[in-house]
Amino acid sequence: MSKGRLLYAQSGGVTAVINASASAVLAQARARRVPVLAGKNGILGVLREQLLDTSSISASEIKALAHTPGGAFGSCRYKLKSLEQDAAKYQRLLEVFKAHDIRYFLYNGGNDSADTALKISQLAQQSGYELTCVAVPKTVDNDLVLTDCCPGFGSAARYTAVSVMEAAIDVAAMAETSTKVFVYEVMGRHAGWLAAAAGLAGEGAKDAPHIILFPERAFDKAAFLAKVQDTVAKVGYCVVVVSEGVKTPDGNFLAQAEGSVDAFGHSQLGGVGPLLAGMVKDELGLKVHWAVPDYLQRSGRHLASQVDLDHALAVGKAAVELALAGNNGVMPAIVRTSDEPYRWHIDPVPLSRVANAEKKMPDGFIRKDGFGITAACRRYLSPLVQGAAPVPLAKNGLPSHLKLDLPMVRKRLKAWDK
Repeated sequence: MSKGRLLYAQSGGVTAVINASASAVLAQARARRVPVLAGKNGILGVLREQLLDTSSISASEIKALAHTPGGAFGSCRYKLKSLEQDAAKYQRLLEVFKAHDIRYFLYNGGNDSADTALKISQLAQQSGYELTCVAVPKTVDNDLVLTDCCPGFGSAARYTAVSVMEAAIDVAAMAETSTKVFVYEVMGRHAGWLAAAAGLAGEGAKDAPHIILFPERAFDKAAFLAKVQDTVAKVGYCVVVVSEGVKTPDGNFLAQAEGSVDAFGHSQLGGVGPLLAGMVKDELGLKVHWAVPDYLQRSGRHLASQVDLDHALAVGKAAVELALAGNNGVMPAIVRTSDEPYRWHIDPVPLSRVANAEKKMPDGFIRKDGFGITAACRRYLSPLVQGAAPVPLAKNGLPSHLKLDLPMVRKRLKAWDK
């Protein structure tokens, strides 16, 4: 493999620690004296030949990246189809790689990003172009297979557990004369990992959250309303956590807007929280409040988990080392070796087994009544939210986050007008 440039890009919904992976990529590549370009807004920037020159980023800025949420180089939701269906786009990507002597491609994202990295690696091999592709894992949904957890999840899980815990204290204080039910909606299309994390907020039978609704269990309206009513009668109030991907018994999303899809072609979700709140108000006549944290749960760097930060840094560093060693079509995965104390290491796994696969909550992690987590789930989740990862504060008392303004390298190809 000839020494060339490394291209790094971010994809999909960003997280509180995806920039930590970027920080580790930059630091490790520099230590190995490999120049790094970054795709502006993910794979779209590569198609458009909008490649950012990272050489001007200082060592202190690389460190600051690790405590800055969002995607420093811009992300995108842009799914490439098969090599045959999107042949022109893949050929364009290969032309960009060749024009800028890119020999290593690191794509930081989830399931669809792993698929893109795999397809690009296959095309390069078919074309005889020396290119090593590595997917860097990231997603708050925690649904990538072959890895114990996904960087980004631990921090979102910690944000969820803390938010539910503190909101429950508020509701309990007001329940006598005001709100009886509080509904909190979290992200999670088909996997209930983030909803499950709310279960860390309490351990006793009367502790919130009293009800967790998972995508893995079909929604039963009658059972749900009965549980709410029973909880209010016994506890005085009820805290409900619901995943956006909860489905009806016939398999449809409970809150799906007909015909609404995102750029990956997935159903556009959200809104199940207020739907349930209205259901409780109309059917039970109880005063209800609801909250949808939306972007807050994935951007809350101030509540990030130190373990999650460590994971994000580790996969970024490992991705560079794997690429430079010629490990093509792989992803650095987190391997757990012990719950207490929590121990883990990084091993590469093939993208052919990761791409487009989805890890859902196992049956043993969901209570038999379908409304909470088991002890086994708690053992799995607890290590992932451990440790505070403080953010330096600016003079105004707010977090100090890095803002990059990088130049683009000179374009060498005709404009991409697709």
